[in-house]
Amino acid sequence: MKSSLPIIVRSTEIDVNGHVNNAKYLEYFEWGREEWYELCGLPYEAFASMNIQTVTVNININYRSECRQGDQLTVTCQPERIGNSSYVLKQEIKDERGEVRADALVTSVTMDQSTRKSRAVPDELRKFFESQE
Repeated sequence: MKSSLPIIVRSTEIDVNGHVNNAKYLEYFEWGREEWYELCGLPYEAFASMNIQTVTVNININYRSECRQGDQLTVTCQPERIGNSSYVLKQEIKDERGEVRADALVTSVTMDQSTRKSRAVPDELRKFFESQE
């Protein structure tokens, strides 16, 4: 399953170089992941009811071309691969022409809320990766 979130670059997201600050891309990607989880029916409350938290452990971003104020962008998110307690989501930020401005692979781990230790990815999340394996 692939999610798609439209955003518009705001003036507060621009740095002294006149383009989106590199750290802001992390927020854009996070918004995209939240959209994906919601689309999958797995908001924070669903994980909490399973006594699980998801923790981001690695983000690898490629900044392809700059984004500027007023740009209309789309943040996508889709399953890439899955392990026992970790999984990777592939994300892209595209402009209105479909040009990739940035892409990322984001690795997360499922963690037991009580013990704060990693635990197996629940079937409720794993099923979205089945077609990727």
